[in-house]
Amino acid sequence: MQRKLFYKDGFWATVMLLPNIVGFLMFLLLPVLATFVISFSNWDMIDAFKFNGLTNYKHLTEDPVFHQVLGNTFYFTLVSVPIGIALSLLLAVFLNQKLKFIRFYRAAFFLPVISSMVAVSVIWQWIYNPEFGLLNYALSFLGIDGPTWLTSASWAMPAVIATSIWKSLGFNMLIFLAGLQSISDDYYEAASIDGASKVRQFFSITVPLLSPTTFFVTVMSIINSFQVFDAVYLMTQGGPARSTSVLVYYIFQNAFQYFQMGYASAMAYVLFFIVLIITLIQFWRQKKISIY
Repeated sequence: MQRKLFYKDGFWATVMLLPNIVGFLMFLLLPVLATFVISFSNWDMIDAFKFNGLTNYKHLTEDPVFHQVLGNTFYFTLVSVPIGIALSLLLAVFLNQKLKFIRFYRAAFFLPVISSMVAVSVIWQWIYNPEFGLLNYALSFLGIDGPTWLTSASWAMPAVIATSIWKSLGFNMLIFLAGLQSISDDYYEAASIDGASKVRQFFSITVPLLSPTTFFVTVMSIINSFQVFDAVYLMTQGGPARSTSVLVYYIFQNAFQYFQMGYASAMAYVLFFIVLIITLIQFWRQKKISIY
């Protein structure tokens, strides 16, 4: 019996998958379920665990800071996602050409993706420095007195958004590049014979045939934008006046600075359902759009 079991593919498949299954149960599913239970309590990780029903969720509707950070999160998403997708698509089209040193260019644009966010934040903090930063120095040649980027309530969020777009540009570019290389050259040759310009080919051939790739990039970009944390934590600490404080950063503050673990867990589940609803809407809309 044991010898027969030894030679069965299902047995070895289970053995190989077991570490991942155990890891999923212990480090993903169990914490998610525990967070759901904690969201109905006022646990501070010190005193005894006490249930308080829907109090945390009711408090969310009355918390002006929660409303502000939720608005900041939507602002970050609505600005960063379209700009990031457009730039990465144009960059992928450029890097899909037969150019000299094309591999070097592709690697250079992908380098920020694998770089540490700490290093990226330090570099961009220096670029944004109002006194000796590279950006204000460049603006001075145009006769423009640059703002105090990261300490300005008006400019801090655009500065964080620009950094985040630059950091993730290479990943989206790589996905688009793979999609572009799967499009047959026959379409472009036929369009050229018909007299279509490069711009017309881009909007009539490239964009429609890239719709599955664009859908994937859009979904992933929106999910990642709602989970933005590291850039805010490292560059602005949510300031000034919470102008860059986003939902995940506020969850972090409530959980590990204010020790309101129940309230933080409630916010985490609100974030989960927001992302889930937006993702489901995207999948529903995608079914209505023809994919070539």
